[in-house]
Amino acid sequence: MSQLKIREMPQDERPREKLLARGADALSNAELIAILLRTGRRGVNVVDVARELLDKYKSFAELSRCSVKELRQIKG
Repeated sequence: MSQLKIREMPQDERPREKLLARGADALSNAELIAILLRTGRRGVNVVDVARELLDKYKSFAELSRCSVKELRQIKG
């Protein structure tokens, strides 16, 4: 996992900027989720939090079936 904060990333690698410059097809699933999440947690950037969600739920479809209660149990 990356300890690099989003603002420390090169601008063209940041999920939001990448989306605006190259479109959604240029982003990984984790980067797309990171845009929705907006922030990570102390010591873990938002893209890594998004990767944790995908590791746990395996797909967008599975993630979309989660309840708010389930999502709140995830650190971040």
